[in-house]
Amino acid sequence: MDALISGFTVLVLILLFLGSGVWVFVGLLLVSTTGLALVLDFPPHRIGVILSKILFRSASSWELAAIPLFIWMGEIIFRTNISSRLFEGLAPFVSRLPGGLIHTNVAGSTLFAAVSGSSAATTATVGKITTVELKRRGYDESLSLGSLAGAGSLGLLIPPSIVMIIYGVLAEVSITRLFAAGILPGLLVAGLYSAYILVRCAMTPGLEPPKDTQLVSKRRALLDLLPVLLLVGLVLGAIYSGLATPSEAAAVGVLGTLVLATLLRQMSLGLLCDSLMGAVRASAMVCSILVAAAFLSTAMGYMHVPQDVASLIAAADIGPYGLIALLALFYIVLGFFLDGISIVVMSLPITLPPIIAMGFDPIWFGVFLVLMVELGQMTPPVGFNLFVIQGLTGVPIGRVARAAFPFFLLMAFGVAIVTIWPQIVLWLPSALFD
Repeated sequence: MDALISGFTVLVLILLFLGSGVWVFVGLLLVSTTGLALVLDFPPHRIGVILSKILFRSASSWELAAIPLFIWMGEIIFRTNISSRLFEGLAPFVSRLPGGLIHTNVAGSTLFAAVSGSSAATTATVGKITTVELKRRGYDESLSLGSLAGAGSLGLLIPPSIVMIIYGVLAEVSITRLFAAGILPGLLVAGLYSAYILVRCAMTPGLEPPKDTQLVSKRRALLDLLPVLLLVGLVLGAIYSGLATPSEAAAVGVLGTLVLATLLRQMSLGLLCDSLMGAVRASAMVCSILVAAAFLSTAMGYMHVPQDVASLIAAADIGPYGLIALLALFYIVLGFFLDGISIVVMSLPITLPPIIAMGFDPIWFGVFLVLMVELGQMTPPVGFNLFVIQGLTGVPIGRVARAAFPFFLLMAFGVAIVTIWPQIVLWLPSALFD
């Protein structure tokens, strides 16, 4: 009963403070402080001592250094013409397929995800080119916008992923292994998206215009793809070769992006300042939420909420797949109201202990959690990808959400596949590092 009372108290406080519209990190701090004071009757000075220790520990975490660097890398790319080169480079390789250039949403997002680490950045960067071009050429708007909403979310799954770094730090698992674990599931989901586009356009030819016979050569297209391919090889090669940690690889990636922008004659003082300011704002937001989430995790630990919830689930005897089904529903509901980072940092202290108790691999659960967060990127009213696309196109959010719904179902199908066959997630980390 104590566990139910403590857990219910925390839930009510979360709904109260976050529902009031305060910044997420402020809401989490208020939940933690109020919970410790109400449930455990901690005096203010003891709460302050706990928070100060957590603040120092979080600020000195070397793994978190990768987050602002990957964000800065994405900000630089967003402000150059590398994304437009990506579209031009992919066009000759997909134009003959049913669905034609709509496949550039999927292929472009998959490639760009490997250098951005962010769903919103991937959607915005790829979308600012493809939404205009696909509309101008006469492609079906619903299929175009839906595929962008779905494929843009791959920025969270395909490494380097900011959400995976956060999960790795909070769950205390290898970030390098997490990165490797995300590759095959990411390609699986991208393959499901492309297969759906192929089938839809083969069955309904009116969804795409007549094929364009005047395209650049594939040799020229490879030159356009070269900047992104070089960055992908530089970052992931440094990590998987063992030459660099994810944080060091992020620094290498930033240096490579600066050099590329200079060689492409895109670099300027204005671009450098704008990209730095964008990275500082985003990094401050992410890192402040992480500190507040660590405080919330510690507070719930003092209240024994994670341990007691794990015991209740074990006593309910719902079985491993019953637990996964319950958590999937839980995360889908959270995705209606919260952004991805908030979902991870708020839920992990409660959900990870029963997952470990049931015998699931924490690396596998990290990929499962990221997939569930990606589903939230496509659901109103807080689906970030939907808002990004609305901002790019001016299309009402309801129409964007309806267009994204088939891709929501496809990603949910991908979740079911990796749940039934977990080796899709675990094989590559084992092959590379065991």
